[in-house]
Amino acid sequence: MEPRPTMRALIQRVTHASVAVDGERIGAIDLFRSIDHGLLALIGVAADDDRARADRLLHKLLHYRVFSDAEGRMNRNLQQAEGGLLLVSQFTLVAATDKGLRPSFSSAAPPALGRELFDYLLDQARAAWPQTATGRFGADMQVSLTNDGPVTFLLET
Repeated sequence: MEPRPTMRALIQRVTHASVAVDGERIGAIDLFRSIDHGLLALIGVAADDDRARADRLLHKLLHYRVFSDAEGRMNRNLQQAEGGLLLVSQFTLVAATDKGLRPSFSSAAPPALGRELFDYLLDQARAAWPQTATGRFGADMQVSLTNDGPVTFLLET
């Protein structure tokens, strides 16, 4: 039996991250104040996902320890590091890539469910961490970033 896709976040610790639509910068980790670090989180929603999975993913996003402490160890989370959070929807994260040479998107959430759960995740993130910005769901976005480390992790619920 194949594992079922789940809500995923590809997170990258960044010193810069922004997203633009039609040449206009609409979201960035420094959107609300002068922040020079944070997390870019590309979010994929699967067809079987629900709000409980979104809540678990948000907990991981806010508490996953990827920022260095005074000794240089990854012991601080986003809130402790006072970083920005940039959430960008990306349905391709839940694509099946194990067979053939073309991705299958059959396990991705339909657009209405994907939007509902992404918006829910975004609302909850903003309530818990006001330094949260976003792209535009379903838009053709250009994402710019400087990965710090590089540090990149795939979080799943």
